[in-house]
Amino acid sequence: MSHSMFEQHEKTLQGALEAIKNRTYWTPYPEIPSGKIYGETAKADGLSAFEGRLNQPFELNQPGTGRTQRSEVSPYGMSLGITYPKPDLDELIPAMQTAMQGWKSASIEARVGVCLEILDRLSSSAFEMANAIMHTTGQTFMMAFQAGGPHALDRGLEAVAYAYQEMTRCPRQVVWEKQVSKTDVVRLQKTYRILPRGVAALIGCSTFPTWNGYPGLFASLVTGNAVAVKPHHGAILPMALTVNIARAVLPEADFDPNIITLVPNSLDGESISKDLVTHPGVRIVDYTGGTEFGDWLEANCPQAQVFTEKAGVNSIVLDSVDDLKAVTSNIAFSVSLYSGQMCTAPQNIFIPKGGIRVGGDTISFDDAAQAVVKGVNWLLSDQKRAVEVLGAIQSESTVRRMTAAATEGGEVLRPSGPVAHEKYPEARIHSPVIIKVRADQTDLYMREVFGPVVYIVETESTAQSIELAARTAREQGAITSLVYSTNDDVLRESQDALTDAGVPVSCNLVGPIFVNQAAAFSDFHVSGANPAGNATLCDAAFVANRFHMLHTRVLL
Repeated sequence: MSHSMFEQHEKTLQGALEAIKNRTYWTPYPEIPSGKIYGETAKADGLSAFEGRLNQPFELNQPGTGRTQRSEVSPYGMSLGITYPKPDLDELIPAMQTAMQGWKSASIEARVGVCLEILDRLSSSAFEMANAIMHTTGQTFMMAFQAGGPHALDRGLEAVAYAYQEMTRCPRQVVWEKQVSKTDVVRLQKTYRILPRGVAALIGCSTFPTWNGYPGLFASLVTGNAVAVKPHHGAILPMALTVNIARAVLPEADFDPNIITLVPNSLDGESISKDLVTHPGVRIVDYTGGTEFGDWLEANCPQAQVFTEKAGVNSIVLDSVDDLKAVTSNIAFSVSLYSGQMCTAPQNIFIPKGGIRVGGDTISFDDAAQAVVKGVNWLLSDQKRAVEVLGAIQSESTVRRMTAAATEGGEVLRPSGPVAHEKYPEARIHSPVIIKVRADQTDLYMREVFGPVVYIVETESTAQSIELAARTAREQGAITSLVYSTNDDVLRESQDALTDAGVPVSCNLVGPIFVNQAAAFSDFHVSGANPAGNATLCDAAFVANRFHMLHTRVLL
């Protein structure tokens, strides 16, 4: 097979390799939904393509397909009406294993080229994908376009680049010589080849299906494995579109499309996940989601290499600031963005009971806490702005969790309330609840309460705030942390304590940069060093365990 796809996209690959080396900002996928970039009709065409999917069967022509599954219901209030094929694993997995034979034998460049072409075509479908993500996850259109499109593609490309780096680290063929006596030399021709592990199962999440899914998907695919994509039952369409595009590219490069398949389950409680991940043919599992099932996967899939991103409890330590309004504005946006449904969103804000320094003055704990509340109130005071920040809540269970949190203890400083959306009157939108608790009420705040729930924790001192934030990360897991201090000693102590607990630290963020954001090619998302997950998106370990390196030796 020619490597035309590799040659076509080699510049993109080299850009990614340079970016992960230097950890600087870079992206080949524009994040601005501009007609000048994507085409003047791209937005309308994407919406039309999305609407054309509604109330129709999603055809994939996979082997082992039986009855169809029910569709998703948008958090904005409408049923998508799409039905999806239900696969028979005993037919599908063997078909994928057969498809893998040609895929694993292909050159590294061939597989990389195919993956880069898939990413490029996904970029061309960015507007259809944005609508699909918006109406399955509850993200606003702009977030769905950026996080679900270009930023997710960045993560997929990052995985391809790391995998290329690891697969090419060893030469493909060498002549090995050793002097074994004064007159004799042993000469061996050694050839090195990659053996993929086998079929990979990708267990998708409901809130960021592409951003969280693409690293594992492309890391497995490019290293020669087949991938069975099991989307979350509430967000099937984004991953169905992904699989559909990949299945179109593969035959164009003379590969079997069954190298990638869709494995959805229904919305009626019938799940195929456990049957899939424990199938003897499945040798890799990627998972993003709650801790309970993540722990189950790590304990019950001995035949597979399991990569998990689970729940985390993210903290803010508030010690001292120069500009309180700038700080609380940044915090308000971070806790409100997408209704706290980001794995990087902060939940706990630790403030000493003696108050914090603001410029040359000290303000009380209550004044500092109220400043946070006022920041959220102002941000959400304009209804149109509020819905564009909050988005919609993906699951009804998140609303129930938020409601329960307000009654379980502590003092409610800001009650949650429904927020109306002019275009989508049935949208599930609620503002955050903010609850004041004491440091000893660890049963309330030292757990993940997923969604728009914020705890302001009254501590004895900044030292205790740091200790509690670090303890939370060690015991419950954390993916991000944020510290505000004008004191260099506090910044140093907090960075040492929190990184020792396995959580990255941001300091003194104000303006248009937020703790929620994770930049591909620069930030390591999830450390693997605390209970929030056992893998990092992306690093060398994330890709290298998806294949084995074997050699043959021929005496010359």
